[in-house]
Amino acid sequence: MQHKGIMLIVFLECFISGHGEADPVRLRAFRCSGRSCNPPVGNLATGRTPITLTTCGQNSTELYCSYPDQSLLHPASHGCGQPRCTKCNANQPDNSHLPADMTDDFFANPVSWWQSAQGVHREEIRLDFETEFYLTHVIAVFKSPRPAAMVLERSQDYGQTWRPYKYFSVNCTATFGLQDDLTEEGSMCTSRYSDAVPCTRGEVIYRALTPSNKIEDPYSPEAQDLLKLTNLRLLLLKRQECPCRGLGLVEKPQRFAHYAIYDLIIRGSCFCNGHAEECELANRTGEVENVVHGKCVCRHNTAGDHCEKCAPLYNDQPWKPGDGKTGAPNECKKCRCHNHADSCHFDLSVWLASGKRSGGVCDNCKHNTEGHRCQRCKPGYYRDRGKPMSSAEVCKPCSCQPMGSANATFSRSWRCHPKTGFCYCKPGVAGPNCDRCLMGYWGFGENGCRPCDCARDCDQHTGNCFNSYDNEPFFNIPIGGRIPDLVQTPTNESEDEWKWNDHEQGFSALRHPEKCVCKEKVLGSVNDFCQMKYAYGNFLTSSCGADHPFPLDTNLESPVLKLYQFKTSFQAVKYKAQNQRASNETISS
Repeated sequence: MQHKGIMLIVFLECFISGHGEADPVRLRAFRCSGRSCNPPVGNLATGRTPITLTTCGQNSTELYCSYPDQSLLHPASHGCGQPRCTKCNANQPDNSHLPADMTDDFFANPVSWWQSAQGVHREEIRLDFETEFYLTHVIAVFKSPRPAAMVLERSQDYGQTWRPYKYFSVNCTATFGLQDDLTEEGSMCTSRYSDAVPCTRGEVIYRALTPSNKIEDPYSPEAQDLLKLTNLRLLLLKRQECPCRGLGLVEKPQRFAHYAIYDLIIRGSCFCNGHAEECELANRTGEVENVVHGKCVCRHNTAGDHCEKCAPLYNDQPWKPGDGKTGAPNECKKCRCHNHADSCHFDLSVWLASGKRSGGVCDNCKHNTEGHRCQRCKPGYYRDRGKPMSSAEVCKPCSCQPMGSANATFSRSWRCHPKTGFCYCKPGVAGPNCDRCLMGYWGFGENGCRPCDCARDCDQHTGNCFNSYDNEPFFNIPIGGRIPDLVQTPTNESEDEWKWNDHEQGFSALRHPEKCVCKEKVLGSVNDFCQMKYAYGNFLTSSCGADHPFPLDTNLESPVLKLYQFKTSFQAVKYKAQNQRASNETISS
């Protein structure tokens, strides 16, 4: 009956975890699609060899005796058949009973068993796993009478420390000082599996989950503390003799003094935190049929041998195990790296600053990008607005003239504006690439360009003054119009690091305003004439084109900008009210 019970348990597990063998790929996909999942349960002992302290005939041939199976499946009072005695030798295949015989296929080899050396009182059976597994239950089928006392233990740190799962004894109080769970539910000790009868094929069963330690979420920390293991150990502490009273028994008692186990079945699964439905062999070599492997085939954007972390590019939220109670998969979320990074990491400070919406920081941004999300171009590059942000060519190198461009701007070392590509020029230098002098300047060199000492423009190479009015376009600038040769950047920048500092604002004027007779233009807004940013240093200058002021009738609102046109330069001052126009002073260069 006990053997049939094992078959029934195995059948039920197969039904629950795998629903048979019909279309296993589709069933696995169903288990993990949009919900937490776990691999099917199997025999963790299959393909793994236990370690024991002794083996029958390990050093030399030993003689031992045992009772035939069919004679001892009834109470001892009914009598016993004659024992059978034979030899064992670990080096002779036909006479060996090795530890591996406990974990072979009990359907294919029902009469293979492991046997200890003769006369031992304490024996240990240990199974070491290569990684972490989840345990559901353990079944040991003895060939010898079951021990009078034994302990089932597990380790979660590869054998460094051990903790008991269950104590087994004919008298729990006398042996271990514990109550029997037959009288006190939930006790760590039981006498249920310690009778000497049946003297052969008696079972010892341990179930990890019972009504007394019911767990709702199998992936919770409480469940892991109970079910997770790296090693399992069975300590056989006290033998007991079979109470058989067969007539004519002449064999020596010491020939029965051993432990023997037909089958050791350890049911469980690989440990995947609710993020996998199957496992594979770690090194993909030495494949053995029906072995429960320990490396999870992770889903839900997770990674690791046990799906214990997010995949490299999916760390925008904290990793979580699947929720076995609600079925929520708790998938890992992809970082927004715009296709410029292969991995990201979770940053708690970024997560909290975002209101717990996004905490991913991209690693080693490629394609000349930088930032938490690889969202901007590195210094020396600017964004090509004609390409999508995910393009590998979205950031183009600045094409600034080295002599005319400034090395440092703001608090960073951008060679050009990262959004427009316009270069930052030295004083008196003009052009998107900072490759020539502004009108009214000359002497392009390491320090920029120098102002012309002229009432009009001068030769940009020699500084010689011109007598003509080649710069006539400067004389008729409409209010709010664009000044020739000045390139302005957008004013609505969204990132603080791309804004001008206050100390970098200002205008440049020529050295001799006394040579000019000024006329006054008043603009309606500061932004009408010079918005807060210019691509090359905010220097506004021009030669005057007239010697006499002309009237300008414009209604203004305060504050305003007053513009004076000289023969040599423009100058700008703040004007606070229309009725104070005559009293304001001009800001000189």
